[in-house]
Amino acid sequence: MSVEQSVCRVIGDVLNLGARAKGLDRSTELMGALPEFDSMAVATLLTALEEQFDILIDDDEISADIFIDVGALCDFVEAKSAN
Repeated sequence: MSVEQSVCRVIGDVLNLGARAKGLDRSTELMGALPEFDSMAVATLLTALEEQFDILIDDDEISADIFIDVGALCDFVEAKSAN
């Protein structure tokens, strides 16, 4: 499973998107585009990504830029996974 597929699956699970999760791809906007994507979802999503990819995300690494769209989030996860 690719990073993009895994990130999309985690997003779908965390946000309880059901069948809508199948429509997620790199261009899918997150911040402000999905009503389910609120501050609690961000915290839960980060925790789920840490567990899924065995990474540690420091508070100072978190910015709105990584939640612009799925692609930005995938790029962030890939960069963290490479370390």
